[in-house]
Amino acid sequence: MTSLSVNWFIEGSLDFEYKKYQLLAYLQQINKHFNKTKLYPDLNDLVFHYNNLLKFKENKSNLQKSFPERLTTADIEAVKLTYEKMVQDDSLMQEIEHIISYSIRKIDPAIKAGKEIYDFVESRLKIETIGVVPLYPYHGYLLLRNGDEKGTKVYEFRVTIFESQDEKYRGINTQFVTNYDKHFIYSTPEAIRKDLIHSRREFPNPAVYHVESDITFPLEQTLLPLAKRRLVRYLSAVA
Repeated sequence: MTSLSVNWFIEGSLDFEYKKYQLLAYLQQINKHFNKTKLYPDLNDLVFHYNNLLKFKENKSNLQKSFPERLTTADIEAVKLTYEKMVQDDSLMQEIEHIISYSIRKIDPAIKAGKEIYDFVESRLKIETIGVVPLYPYHGYLLLRNGDEKGTKVYEFRVTIFESQDEKYRGINTQFVTNYDKHFIYSTPEAIRKDLIHSRREFPNPAVYHVESDITFPLEQTLLPLAKRRLVRYLSAVA
């Protein structure tokens, strides 16, 4: 896949036409994925690059605080060195700012297109609790039904909660367990829950949630990531 490095807009040849070609090739690849309703990791990548460009434009030497998970020490040093060269060269500064402004204008509609797909997929998801909710609802099973696909996929999930000074955050990890064919005896969410309790005795009373889409979507790139996000929000609201 055509991809962009963290500091793609200030690396190598700082020529507007070259950077334009580089960006458009990247966006063309993402649009192909979006046309197939494949959202991830492209949507996250788009948002990262968009915010990265904005932050560079606002404060070109202070990116580390905003993107610590993506920027290494070497990346930070590269940004600082480039900025030092830029402020000493008006024509170079103008070229960089031209590249940044153009890129922001091009990435913005791509993000909006991805968000529209996200909202559409989310509107097709239905979530429900299966069985009795245990006292600790953050570890259990996610049952996932994908449109017309045969069967229900089962994932063990664990929600992690961590707090900063002002906010509480939730993340979720999943691990694929098994797939129940819809023609098998265990075809309903309730029957699947009973079988899981019987076959996986480490969870005598697991939290079980069923997420179903009435349209078939790409599993790894779209449905599973959105199902996980929906489950986290669902638990935040009821737990």
